[in-house]
Amino acid sequence: DTELVARLAEEHEVLITIEEGSIGGFGDHVLHYLALGGFLDKGTLKARPMVMPDKYIEAGSMGEQYEEAGLSQRFVEATVMRLLGKEVKMRKTLLADEEPTIA
Repeated sequence: DTELVARLAEEHEVLITIEEGSIGGFGDHVLHYLALGGFLDKGTLKARPMVMPDKYIEAGSMGEQYEEAGLSQRFVEATVMRLLGKEVKMRKTLLADEEPTIA
């Protein structure tokens, strides 16, 4: 929905896409739209795609796999804080208690 992406880009200073897909998916399409639409020209919008890495991930619980992929809650929080210019303190992971960041 390009109207929603445009509205989010105009109303926010940070835009993060998170997906279980790999590079070349939804996040890349959003970045392409933002670039062609001139939303990145002023340098005021910080955009980051968070995707599954292009590597083999061992079988495990969903939380363990998201942690290995850098998509767990603590990685999402660190990305947000970094983009907002705030100090990043990576908390220790508690995989058994952690809720997945992607359904």
